[in-house]
Formats: sequence, structure tokens, C-alpha cells
Amino acid sequence: MSTWWCEHAWLGGATVAERVSISVSDGRIAAIEVGVDPPASARRLPGLVVPGLANAHSHAFHRALRSRTQRDRGSFWTWRDLMYRAAGRLDPDGYRRLSRAVYAEMALAGITSVGEFHYLHHDVGGAPYADPNEMGLALIAGAADAGVRLTLLDTCYLSSGVDGAPLAQGPQQRFGDGSGDRWADRVEELHRRVSGDDRVIVGAALHSVRGVPLAHIPAVVEWAAAHDAPLHVHSSEQTAEVDQCLAVHGATPTALLRDAGALGPRTTAVHATHLTAEDLADLDCTETGVCFCPTTERDLGDGIGPAAALLAGRGLFSLGSDSHAVVDLFEEARATELDERLARRERGIVAAERLLGAATLDGQHALGWTDAGVLRVGARADLVAVDLESVRTAGGGATVENVVFAATAADVIDVVVDGRVVVADRRHQRVDDVGAALAETISALMEGSVR
Repeated sequence: MSTWWCEHAWLGGATVAERVSISVSDGRIAAIEVGVDPPASARRLPGLVVPGLANAHSHAFHRALRSRTQRDRGSFWTWRDLMYRAAGRLDPDGYRRLSRAVYAEMALAGITSVGEFHYLHHDVGGAPYADPNEMGLALIAGAADAGVRLTLLDTCYLSSGVDGAPLAQGPQQRFGDGSGDRWADRVEELHRRVSGDDRVIVGAALHSVRGVPLAHIPAVVEWAAAHDAPLHVHSSEQTAEVDQCLAVHGATPTALLRDAGALGPRTTAVHATHLTAEDLADLDCTETGVCFCPTTERDLGDGIGPAAALLAGRGLFSLGSDSHAVVDLFEEARATELDERLARRERGIVAAERLLGAATLDGQHALGWTDAGVLRVGARADLVAVDLESVRTAGGGATVENVVFAATAADVIDVVVDGRVVVADRRHQRVDDVGAALAETISALMEGSVR
């Protein structure tokens, strides 16, 4: 048994409790006392303590693109060209080093669980590695090195267009398993190998309706259902995707996923930016969740999604950093509200506590961690201490609003994951110099020679 004493702690709702003692046993919260003096043996957590944040949508290798796509006027497609350059160079050892550094950056930002949307499966040219899951295992090892939990959203990616065109020659060949059934066979073996690790969940993902032909969607949906696993899918990210889907199938991506049986409470539609009224109704009645990634959506100029309507629905509303233009879940949370203000030209659409709930409880649940995301007896002991005296938060008080609308990832002081200290006084306890690790791995990937 260990005890953590918090100056302030968010226990849910709009209020913040003071002088909170949290007892932890076997990685879970055993007791919570409010309004008590710190026990002599307690470890102190300054500022405002919130549950562990969940990054529900990550592409770890996209971190290598940060700041490299901002010169000259480009588009999603010019950004994608550079992404393919990175995808064509990674090998398992490099992927482990890069993901270790990226996930350590996330830990420094208060993220305790990450959903990795993983489609870089095979060797250059598309040949499977001797171990067909070697790249996924590299990500799992990287997360373990960084001290965060991982939901590996193993992604089925078979085609290059809504019309079912085959994957293009080059880096895309690394993505494909040939069919939905062959994808399921490979993922079943990965699931078996990590089934005893309580810090890893193997989930499923459909890349998109342009990445998986209709005939192959059922195999992925059925595998996820058989394992009660999360199922994620890129959907309605761009108007071009919606227009192409309408032209080929006479239906929006959401309607296509509905008809294929892919919607439901375990499903998360990532981006969901361009939705019709019927799409919103389909997501709501099936209790399908959504994941917004506002910093990436604005970086790529993809648009502003209907956050208020989706937050009012029955599905989970989670947040992700996607291409890692920045890694800051506080920024993703407030951007959800601030983008709505721009679109509507009015304020106060979404309450701060709902936004923080999206970054914590909803995100953890969307990744399958249904025992995390809240400071409650029996929950996983994920504790994130946020500085209330930085130049950003000073004077704002111990409020949820101060955390959501003023704090940044730089204000995270301490991070505890499953009762283990991962960040102490803004220093990662497992990766000595996260900045140096990022610089080294990204430089080797983007500026080194092609294998």
C-alpha cells in the first residue's frame, strides 16, 4: 500500500476537492479521503491532480514529420508524400526506438494510455517479416519502455481507393495482408502472444472505407466482436473522401459502415469531420463513439467537425493527437470548444468538465481501459499533477477551467501510471533525455540513407 496526498484533485463534475489522500494497492485506488492532512509517509502531488489522459488516436511514426511540412503551401497529399518517405524507411529496431521516444513525450504530457493506429506491418516491398507481427511487437516494447499502456489498434489496410484499387507500389505495400481473413489470422496470433500482459490491449481497426473494400470489412468486425475488442476507423476526414464514397457506393462513409455492421458501442469513428444529419443519427442510435484530433485536423486544413452534436449523443467522445503536430491533450480538449466558437460565433458550447472527461474517462474507455480515466476506488491508479502556478495557470485557481483553457502539456509535473511513478518533477524516470531521444531517432529516420 502506498499513499499519495494531493493539494487538489478532480473527482468528477465541476468541482475540485482539496487536501485529498489517495491510497493505492496493486496499481489500483484502494481508498480516497477528502479534507485530510498529509500522512507522514505520503508522497505529495502538487497543483491539481486529474486522472490519466488517454491519447485515443496516434500514428507514432508521424511524429517525425513535425515542422517538416510547414514550408511552402501544401496539402494533405503533399504531407502524405513525406509520410510515405518515413514509412518506407522504418525497420523494427528503429520503430521501437522512435515509439519509445514518442510515447515518453506523451507521458511527459500526462498521457497514461495511447491508442496506436498501426498499419506499418511488413518489410519494404510488402514481404512479411520472419515474425509477421514484428512491427507491432516493436510498438508494444516501445510503450513498455516509456511506461504507458498501449492499445494496439492493428489496422486492416488493403486498398488505395474507395473503388477498391490495389495498394500502390512503394511504401503502401508494407500495409497490406492481402485479405481481411489473412489480417485476422495474423492479429489472432499477436493477441495470443500478449494476452497475459495487463498493460496491452490488441484492438482492431479498419483504415477507412477507401482502405478496406466492402467484402473484407466483415472479417475485421467479426474478429473485434469475438474478442470484445475496440474497433476504430478513419471516417469522413475530408470532403473528397465523402464525395468519392457517394460516387462509388451511393452512400456516405458512415452509412457504408452502418450497412457493413461496423458501427456500435465498441467502435470509434476517428475524425468524423464531415457528417450529414443522417450520419449523426446513425452514430447516435448505434452508440458509436468518435475521436476528434483538432490539432491535426486544423494542421491539414480538413475542417471543423460537429462536436456539440456528437457530444450530445450516446457514444463516447475521445481525443487524439493523430499526426502529433503537437502532443498536448489539454490543447485538443480546448480546441474542441474553441473551434465550435469560431464556427458558431458564440461562446460556452461545451463545459470544461465535459472536455476534461473526453480527455480522460471517454478516451480510456474508447481504448478498452474501462477501469481507468477516473479517480475512484477500484480504478487504475493513474494520477497526473498539473501545475497551478506556472506563467500560464497562475491566478486561475484550482479549477477545471484553468486546466482545460490555460494549462499545456508543459504544466504536467508528475505522472503515475498504474501506481508506478513515470514522471517526477517533469522528468521522465525511464527515458533520461526525451528530447535527445526524439532528435536522434527522427534524424536517423528522415535524414539517413534509405535501406
